[in-house]
Amino acid sequence: MSGPPLEHFDVLVVGAGLSGIGAGYRLQTDCPGKRYAILEARADLGGTWDLFRYPGVRSDSDMFTLGFPFRPWKDAKSIADGASILRYLKDTAREFGIDRHIRFGHRVRSAAYASDEARWRLEVDLADGGRRRLSCDFLYLCSGYYDYAQGYTPQFPGREAYRGQWVHPQQWPQDLDYTGKRVLVIGSGATAVTLVPALAERAAHVTMLQRSPTYIADLPSKDVVADAFRAVLPERLAHRMARWKNVLLTMAFFQFCRRAPGLARKLLRLGVKKMLPEGYDVDAHFAPRYAPWDQRLCLIPDSDLFKAIGSGKASVETDHIDTFTADGVRLRSGKALAADVVVSATGLQLQLLGGLQVTVDGKAVHSGEEYVYKGLMVSHVPNFAFCVGYTNASWTLRADLASTYVCRLLNYMDRHGYRQCVARCDPADMQPQPLLNLNSGYITRAAAILPRQGSQAPWRMPQNYLLDLKVMRFGAIEDPNLQFSRAGADTALAVGGAAA
Repeated sequence: MSGPPLEHFDVLVVGAGLSGIGAGYRLQTDCPGKRYAILEARADLGGTWDLFRYPGVRSDSDMFTLGFPFRPWKDAKSIADGASILRYLKDTAREFGIDRHIRFGHRVRSAAYASDEARWRLEVDLADGGRRRLSCDFLYLCSGYYDYAQGYTPQFPGREAYRGQWVHPQQWPQDLDYTGKRVLVIGSGATAVTLVPALAERAAHVTMLQRSPTYIADLPSKDVVADAFRAVLPERLAHRMARWKNVLLTMAFFQFCRRAPGLARKLLRLGVKKMLPEGYDVDAHFAPRYAPWDQRLCLIPDSDLFKAIGSGKASVETDHIDTFTADGVRLRSGKALAADVVVSATGLQLQLLGGLQVTVDGKAVHSGEEYVYKGLMVSHVPNFAFCVGYTNASWTLRADLASTYVCRLLNYMDRHGYRQCVARCDPADMQPQPLLNLNSGYITRAAAILPRQGSQAPWRMPQNYLLDLKVMRFGAIEDPNLQFSRAGADTALAVGGAAA
């Protein structure tokens, strides 16, 4: 391909959201000699928080753990709205000079690794319609694991008969006027329980239609303990204390739910019942069939969903759709729900490896056939990592550990003169298990494309911050499962031994 000369970097990061900005900070702090760039397909940074613009969009993790450990969260609310999170990300990128490394309008089409060169070559589509070629020694994907282009919408019976307005939260029209209208929100996950109280402020009525209930926990949007820390301690120490307090509480609650699911179910039900009107049918609409944390638990701040239900501005229906009609839906029970606007809050479409076509020495990488080493390196793919956060806690907790480990790995390779690193396993020795430990619909739908994990470390993701902290920040880099080479064409050397 003709064009400008190939531009080379030590590290290329794909994605300028929470993970990518955190990766940029770690690279320039822990690997100051590395030349890096962050490739972002969109016109601005922020990832999820730049994409989602639906009413009420907010975090479902506290900002002391969703925020970065190196930049304290200063706002009053611990459960923050999307605009505040986006502002925090932009301020962080500007404060540390990370924004100067971001190349916007760069959508990576393909990545090809050549072992004889120990180098990646990337084909990049530009926003102006052009094409660019870049190369790097190490490729780090921080693009999350869902499709930014489209969300998931089931094939609803009779969908073509509906004459009202249809919206998916991932493509929310900024000019949508739902004032005084009847709104039907289909779904029961984090997006739905966020939308319902926000829409209820202006809509005539909002109905949340769910096939089955979801576990919901209510928390205050302000963290009074964190506020107490901030009142008496230096800023960074207060942030660290609040962060660790929330890490430990989240872990303890998750372990409680998994070890005593019956008791956890009762306590969660009791919490919901206290927030709903007297006589409300809690078991019909807020008593899931599965155990707590078999799917992600939804967090709502300041009882906003329950207040909307109590005011009569919102309601919940638990039933299956029989068919859409011209002015709404008819349920299997025979009940009809009229709607001027339907919001299909039906989930995400997973897309691993950022949708890239990845090849190693001319062979395509089929992610669903590979295993994941320490939750970030794909087996048999050299000089490559991808960032995946926790399913049972804040995404950033694990993202920061992943970036820390990548930097430790790069520094180790430099100290020993290695140019190539690859995680290897024998599939015959593995006991394959799903990568993500939830049975949510968006995960089960993507089972074929998700790489697998094994039953034991280092091929298993423990979903436990303390265990990951020990391994990824303080554990040995040397491992018989990692193979290194000093020249790209050399036979990889198995390395094992003492801590790095």
